[in-house]
Amino acid sequence: MKDNAGDALDNAEVERQLQILLRGTEQVISREQLAERLGRSLARREPLRVKLGVDPTAAALHLGFTLGLRKLRQFQDLGHIAVLIIGDATAMVGDPTGRNKARPRLDAATVDANATHYLEQAMKVLSPERLEVRRNGEWLKRLDFDGFIDLASRSTVARMLERDDFSKRWNGGVAIQLHEFLYPLLQGADSVAVRADVELGGRDQLFNLLVGRDLQEQHGQVPQICMTTPLLLGLDGQRKMSKTYDNWIGINESPEEMMLKVMRITDGMLRDWMLLLTDLDEAAIAGLLAVGVNPRDAKLELGRRIVACYWGEAAAMAAAEAWLRRVSRKETDATVPVLLLPGEWQGREVSLLELLVHTGWFQSKGEARRQLEQRAVSLGERRIENPAERVCCEAGMLLRVGKQRLAMLQWKELA
Repeated sequence: MKDNAGDALDNAEVERQLQILLRGTEQVISREQLAERLGRSLARREPLRVKLGVDPTAAALHLGFTLGLRKLRQFQDLGHIAVLIIGDATAMVGDPTGRNKARPRLDAATVDANATHYLEQAMKVLSPERLEVRRNGEWLKRLDFDGFIDLASRSTVARMLERDDFSKRWNGGVAIQLHEFLYPLLQGADSVAVRADVELGGRDQLFNLLVGRDLQEQHGQVPQICMTTPLLLGLDGQRKMSKTYDNWIGINESPEEMMLKVMRITDGMLRDWMLLLTDLDEAAIAGLLAVGVNPRDAKLELGRRIVACYWGEAAAMAAAEAWLRRVSRKETDATVPVLLLPGEWQGREVSLLELLVHTGWFQSKGEARRQLEQRAVSLGERRIENPAERVCCEAGMLLRVGKQRLAMLQWKELA
């Protein structure tokens, strides 16, 4: 039996772990249960089993995916067991989360190839120690008819329609295929199969995580703790990071490309990216974002830390230095004309067509639109072809149209 001193040490350790694990989380169901589960783990010297499921629907992971992986690594570093589930079965069904129509079904060969790439990339974040990798085909593909009917009987249509994306499609008259209703149950069955103590997921996965809790309780298990992370804002500053929106940074991209893309994010995104993608503490983040600190310096530090996570410190320093050399060359090149922008544009998004017309290079928006459609326009390091796009202009950015037109953006002083 422990004495009071031992209990005090365990309580202090629970609080320490909570402080680490709750950083960057959006919702925990529930914090009290998590604290209790951590305390029991310490008392019994039994690590928690922490589950994260990923469906290999594509070959590349981007930074948005790493929020769950980084949280899983934190649990590993605290002595718990990470259970990474590669959804080779659920990927063939397709997660309907956030979808306004059914996902196309993938064949087994594509899923297997993607799964191999996923695991290789995930190991850039996770430790091979205290790691259990499972494919949910191990149990889901072995379900017989009785098992399948039993799983389907564990929930109701009314319960599924509580889910926001299902209810929107139902009310909008958009078809919901029967197999889509099964997806939350299949993901929940994973929690039962691996006896998860905690399941991690993005904000949009909460419904699926709660179904896992329900199924565990029905099977006589202690219901898992559900922990969700925010959805990482993509490079456009408007929507979640997604390959669909072409606003992503892949963790297998070169250090130089990663650095270039990080330097493109808006100043308003800096704090969230620092909190979610680095181990910087609150004091360090506050210092980097303090009044008087050049946002460019803060982005360089953010980019260096992100690159170091996936390519090492030496590669990160080299990428930062390469970016500085590139910018220095541009800033000292007297042959680049300056385009003065209206001061009232500073800090807000403006129409790209409006920016192009402001240059005086075109007689009309129609002429500027044709240049975009011909893929002749780039701003900073990014080629742009969508005439409807809105952009945030930053001093020092280069605007190019074709090979002959080039200008460096600067701000006019407000009167």
